[in-house]
Amino acid sequence: MPVAPIYPELEGRKALVTGAAAGIGRAIASALAAQGMTVGVADIDAAAARATAAAIGPKAHALRIDVTRRDEVQDAFDAFCAMAGGCDLLVGNAGVSTMRRAVDLTDEDWDFNFAVNTKGIFLTNQIAARHFLAQGSGCIVNTASLAAKVGAPLLAHYSASKFAVLGWTQALARELAPAGIRVNAVCPGFVKTGMQSREVAWEAELRGMTPEAVIQDYVGQTPLGRLEEPEDVAGVVAFLASDSARFMTGQGINVTGGVYMT
Repeated sequence: MPVAPIYPELEGRKALVTGAAAGIGRAIASALAAQGMTVGVADIDAAAARATAAAIGPKAHALRIDVTRRDEVQDAFDAFCAMAGGCDLLVGNAGVSTMRRAVDLTDEDWDFNFAVNTKGIFLTNQIAARHFLAQGSGCIVNTASLAAKVGAPLLAHYSASKFAVLGWTQALARELAPAGIRVNAVCPGFVKTGMQSREVAWEAELRGMTPEAVIQDYVGQTPLGRLEEPEDVAGVVAFLASDSARFMTGQGINVTGGVYMT
């Protein structure tokens, strides 16, 4: 369900969203545009970013970004500021996963997950924070995970990368709070996306189950009794970007349907 425009103060503000071509990122970009924000749809898949921006409408601008490369992050941020006339919100959402038992993880698995999920957050947040400090305002929302709160079997490396996102979010929030810049994170659970579809297939093979049984396991772990939709996360991001969350910083907000409650 699309997020209704319930935060009028967001009208006219500008948001850059990474990993925005599909899944949670696409839902976030759409939700922010529905609030009247100009949105940068930033993704490593340039064609998909253009398609998403076209679907969102004239308030959306497509940008290619590899969040593991400082030069590309800086170029994309500068390009968006030039297109939109500035930036008020960064949503650090780009993320990847692979799945393997911890004893079978390769160096490539570890490095790939940390390069995107952790270094990508570092680079995008740092570049945005410098801009926000210079202009005297701004807000950051990062996408962490349920796996940032509870170590996930078969995803030990992914969990480690997302735990790091929460630690970074908290530390950056403390540093930027005196300037009035808020930094928070959302922690989604079992979200129905293309990434989840890949993970379901991997998990089914590793656990000797059918994909349907894996999905039922996810639903069974969720007190609200269904898989999460990307829009469930997007609504919380819009809230965190709004003035309604003006006294919230350094938080990792669970959006898990009750899978994790503390």
